Amino acid sequence: MNFSPKRKTSNITMLIAAFVIVSLILWNTNSFFKKFKEEERLKMEIWATAQLELIQSSIDQELGNLTLKVLGNNTSTPMILMNEEGSYKTHNISEDKVTDSIYIRKKIEQFKSENEPIQIIQEDELLETLYYGNSEVLNKLKYYPLALLLIIFLFGAVIFFFFRTNRASEQNKLWAGMAKETAHQIGTPLTSLLGWNELLKSEDINPEVTQEIAKDIDRLQTITERFSKIGSIPELREHDIVAETKKAYEYLKQRSSKLVHFSFSSNMEEAYVLMNPPLYNWSIENLVKNGIDAMKGKGNIAIQIEKKGQNIHILVSDTGHGIPKSDFQNIFNPGVTSKQRGWGLGLSLVKRIVEEYHKGKIKVFSSSKEGTIMQISLRAIEK
Repeated sequence: MNFSPKRKTSNITMLIAAFVIVSLILWNTNSFFKKFKEEERLKMEIWATAQLELIQSSIDQELGNLTLKVLGNNTSTPMILMNEEGSYKTHNISEDKVTDSIYIRKKIEQFKSENEPIQIIQEDELLETLYYGNSEVLNKLKYYPLALLLIIFLFGAVIFFFFRTNRASEQNKLWAGMAKETAHQIGTPLTSLLGWNELLKSEDINPEVTQEIAKDIDRLQTITERFSKIGSIPELREHDIVAETKKAYEYLKQRSSKLVHFSFSSNMEEAYVLMNPPLYNWSIENLVKNGIDAMKGKGNIAIQIEKKGQNIHILVSDTGHGIPKSDFQNIFNPGVTSKQRGWGLGLSLVKRIVEEYHKGKIKVFSSSKEGTIMQISLRAIEK
């Protein structure tokens, strides 16, 4: 897909703007987080001072009430207050964990990693050490940038897939319109050819000539019908897939080079599936022609039909150069081709006919330097 320089510049500008906006949001969030953490530190230092005042002023009842009020205001920050003897008190920690010494030690290590402990000292004597962790609000704020990035990513992904789907839909409508217009344009000269062929039949001409012309005219009518069906929902009816495949096989065999050797086999006389014959035959022809191109016009083409369970498998094999395993899925994408001349629409069209219209499956069954086998699978109708 080619983009104009103007569009490239626009895309780069949008990417830079998005990067700048995200960077500013993250920087602002980080600054707010640091500021909030400093406020919590200050609150803990005030609480430690109140704890010291409580120790010093046990006689002064009025000061004690004020101190207790300060101490009681903290209801969110988890804390562990430990003295020199190893005795401890907890605040805002689950009561069922208070007596678990192992849990308390782990919590102290966690708090030390989150915040520097505050020592409560009186006259150069260490009385207690306050270990405190991040409050619930601060923990939530810590993960806010990740949540914000996830939201931005999801929003961007929704926009991307919306425009991608919209663009694909427009391209499909364009191709369908072109196909229908092609079918319409072919119709006029095709009608003229029918008239000229009838005129030739009245002349003294070898009947085999007019018969072959009639076959090619029928072929053109089939091609016109195929193109007219693109973009429309085809009508599916019960048909013998063995007979329809053999019909496509015979046509291709007669009109291919003598250097290409064809073979056809089936493990059943007939098998019925829901299909649209013109579109199905088009798929077989595309697979065979791809195989002939891969063999550079010389080699073996084999078509095999077999039934396994409730599915009918149609295997089209060639003796070409093979397909790399990494490209097994890519070859069905529009525009992917190994030919110097070609639009890479053949296999993409086959996939659409088989999977979207006939509700079947198509895949690369196997491929190596000795050749490739393509497999179409359709649901059988039990008689």
